[in-house]
Amino acid sequence: MTRQELIDYCLTFPASYEDYPFDNITDPGKWMVMRHMTNKKSFAMIYERHGRLCVNLKCDPFEADFLRQTYKDLTPGYHMNKTHWNTVMLGGDVPDEHLQYMIGQSYDLIKPKTRNTGRD
Repeated sequence: MTRQELIDYCLTFPASYEDYPFDNITDPGKWMVMRHMTNKKSFAMIYERHGRLCVNLKCDPFEADFLRQTYKDLTPGYHMNKTHWNTVMLGGDVPDEHLQYMIGQSYDLIKPKTRNTGRD
């Protein structure tokens, strides 16, 4: 998956948008963040490290360690909370289908929760 394919996939989630909080330009090598429009929370951070395209994704803590043991190209979140975030190095042993699943999980963890008012 290329950088642009990764961005395009993230943009398929409702109310998602791309943000460049660390730079005023959209240089392809710079960090960019995929956020939810309503609460501004991040669900994917896309960047290059050591010449490899990477993405940080929020993860359920119980699943995070299992995934790290399953894939060598999936590590604790780079510059993130190691309990709740994983880094995926693209082009490695994480299949695109599983990467897409993890992006969806990350999005679900940050999207605004709907409140049940008890009224119908």
